[in-house]
Amino acid sequence: MKLNIHSPLPERKDWRIGCVGSGFIMSDCHLVAYRKAGFNPVAIAGRTKDNAAKCANDHAIDTVFDSIDELLDDESIEVLDLAVPPHKQLETIQAACARGTAKGILAQKPLGTNYAEAVAAVEACEAAGIVLAVNQNMRYDQSVRAAKTLLENGTIGEPVLATLDMRGIPHWKPWIKEQGWVTLRIMSIHHIDTFRYWFGNPERIFCSTRTDPRTDFPHTDGIASYILEYKNGLRIIAIDDTWTGPAREGAPADIGIQWRIEGLDGLAIGDIGWCHDPYTTPSSIRYATKGDKEFHTPHWEESWFPDAFIGTMAQLLIALETGEQPTIDGRDNLDTMALVEAAYLSAEVHRAVSLKEITKG
Repeated sequence: MKLNIHSPLPERKDWRIGCVGSGFIMSDCHLVAYRKAGFNPVAIAGRTKDNAAKCANDHAIDTVFDSIDELLDDESIEVLDLAVPPHKQLETIQAACARGTAKGILAQKPLGTNYAEAVAAVEACEAAGIVLAVNQNMRYDQSVRAAKTLLENGTIGEPVLATLDMRGIPHWKPWIKEQGWVTLRIMSIHHIDTFRYWFGNPERIFCSTRTDPRTDFPHTDGIASYILEYKNGLRIIAIDDTWTGPAREGAPADIGIQWRIEGLDGLAIGDIGWCHDPYTTPSSIRYATKGDKEFHTPHWEESWFPDAFIGTMAQLLIALETGEQPTIDGRDNLDTMALVEAAYLSAEVHRAVSLKEITKG
């Protein structure tokens, strides 16, 4: 069976991309992926010019700007690739929209620090006529796309129950210490968006959180567990555990991310390679249906980091070529942001929260 694990690519690959940010996610993921795909990053700016210059040298980018504002002033840049922290995202998007010269923006997830900021970002782009897409890159993890194939072609039948179990220890960046939150907006948002990609929007979410003993700055959501309820009876259960036991304090580690989809006609089980060492380990899937004597176990060489980042940029460039909405459209991503917001509210009030309570729709 052919599994649709690769992203479609644009016909035109020479769109002039301006890169905003020069940290790990830009240097080790975005730009590595873009060079593999033959895309055209032409300029970069970051928090410091020195780091931007190093990133430019590593990835053969010709132009390094002194500041992000100077990059935004360059009218020759067609696409902006943003890799800035969430609390800097809205102001960067609004600054780009005020100039109105870029044709498209690829923004990081989360699209702001809360749902209201995400709405403001989407509305600013719509008013400026700029196409906005969101870098929900887990949608382009190869096992996630393989599972989508099995759901779309009916291989495993109507989904009954899905689960995801993350036992991982993230490296929290310094900027996150100011936010008061960690896991739901940074890690769980990947999983919640993937569930939407696979199954659409749920009716409601129930979430319970607690602090992570290892994270030594104020936060509420170091460990999060949540249930998504669907009208057709489907239930999704996820655990996002950034403690994992004392794996950094002397105990053996058991780290990984596994997902599972049980359908009426079959079963699919995946393992996300990003959580392994090295982070370029390919993800995997095994699946079986009624009558199979053993699991099917396809393999591939690509990995979530960095190869999925080909897909997130490609879907924006395809949208610019065709005039259609991006696959990960900014307005569609508002429902992912709303579900994350609903998870925080649910944990606070100790009840299930519907998507409509956040969107008011």
